[in-house]
Amino acid sequence: MFALFSSTASVNTLAIGFGGPMELTVIAVIVLVLFGNRLPGAAKSLGQSFSAFKKGIKEGQEADDETDNLDSKD
Repeated sequence: MFALFSSTASVNTLAIGFGGPMELTVIAVIVLVLFGNRLPGAAKSLGQSFSAFKKGIKEGQEADDETDNLDSKD
């Protein structure tokens, strides 16, 4: 009971950087209300960016493999 009113309880929460489940729920609701209509577009854009990044990594590895194969033939 005394831990609820202790000043160390709030300091520990701030030191971790995250609030409890209730605080996170309130923050999530506020974010959804403010940005709810833009979230699907942002998620789609993020997914496309991630796919392009993975494709670029794969193409880069294939180019490195081809260069290694050419070097080993000489």
